[in-house]
Amino acid sequence: MTDDHKSGRIRPVAFHAAEGTGDWRVLGEGACAFFRTGSFEHGVRLVAALGAALAGHGDAAVDLRPDGVTVRLVDSGPDYYGLTERHLVLARLVSAAAREAGATPEPESVQTVQVTVDALDLPAVTAFWRALLGYEHRSGSPEDLIDPRRRGAPFYFQQMDAPRPERNCVHVDVWVPHDRAKDRVAAALAAGGRLVNDADAPVLWVLADPEGNEVCVGAAGATA
Repeated sequence: MTDDHKSGRIRPVAFHAAEGTGDWRVLGEGACAFFRTGSFEHGVRLVAALGAALAGHGDAAVDLRPDGVTVRLVDSGPDYYGLTERHLVLARLVSAAAREAGATPEPESVQTVQVTVDALDLPAVTAFWRALLGYEHRSGSPEDLIDPRRRGAPFYFQQMDAPRPERNCVHVDVWVPHDRAKDRVAAALAAGGRLVNDADAPVLWVLADPEGNEVCVGAAGATA
């Protein structure tokens, strides 16, 4: 029996394969779903319905906008940042409440963005950005900083062994639905981008814009 199974942790590919999760896609910040409501008023009603549906079952990050509602599910405790089997239950409850409220799921619309900083002195650089942003270390990971209010993009700090002046030291990671990643990469290339590395595709591609600024496109759950 694996540690993941004993702890109830679940990997993105298993989350996607589970029954009742078709409205959801696992990204860099957990399982995400977007439900189009068409109006702010409808969205408010959906949020109220979600509050009632989730009462006593757990929490979720809910983002209300004029055109719809985004819901994110992730555990962020002292020892683990990620998904558990509990989130399968929450995802089904959210989807059922959204259907009852007449909202339309659009799993292709979700994405998350992360900023990655390459550093030689990781503790010093991380401490600077933590103070500047007012962020906190992610559970169990001194290389990650997250917004405690869950609004701003997370920052990831990547250890370098030597200076790398010929490449960017700061780049953006874009997490998109695993079943839309190839289309997103193709669109970026058609818009003037350049493929730098696809050795880890279909999980990760490294692209560059016309002036060489790099970006990683990630697709959690594309493979086991």
